[in-house]
Amino acid sequence: MKKMYFIAVYPSQEIIEEIKEFKKDLAISFQNSKALKNEAHITLFPPFSREAELEEDIHIAFQKIDTNMHPFEIELNGFGSFPNPKNPVIFVHPEDNTHLKDLYTRVKQQFSFTPYSFTPHVTIGYRDLTWENYLKAWEKYQHKEYKTKFLVDKILLLRHDGKWVPIAEKSLTETM
Repeated sequence: MKKMYFIAVYPSQEIIEEIKEFKKDLAISFQNSKALKNEAHITLFPPFSREAELEEDIHIAFQKIDTNMHPFEIELNGFGSFPNPKNPVIFVHPEDNTHLKDLYTRVKQQFSFTPYSFTPHVTIGYRDLTWENYLKAWEKYQHKEYKTKFLVDKILLLRHDGKWVPIAEKSLTETM
């Protein structure tokens, strides 16, 4: 049986709760509830499916990711969007961050089987967001202010078991 997996970094629980308020607003005001199913995160490697019997291989590759780096801060600042009429997305916008790009490159060294362009974002609206509702929501969110930051000190490997659940984590640790 196939299972879905992905790799991400998560903000603190406090920020997850703050971002959930934006998701609730989109669900109530713009009939967009899909994003409520997932907690706020930045994807380092997108969902992929593998036979459950091969999960050990995924764990081995995950543990091989080079996380020998200092924990670092990510600043979230305002909102952005992917204005694709078929699948529009609204997200909390992370500031450009060389450490995050470096971490992504390290993940990609172990997980390179899917071409993936890395555009860091924290999704608040997608999937069941219609183009019309996207346009209305984007009008509300494009100039909305939201600023916070969080420490990235680990990466998580998640598996979809009806919902996404962490099955492994790896700390960022600088060793000399």
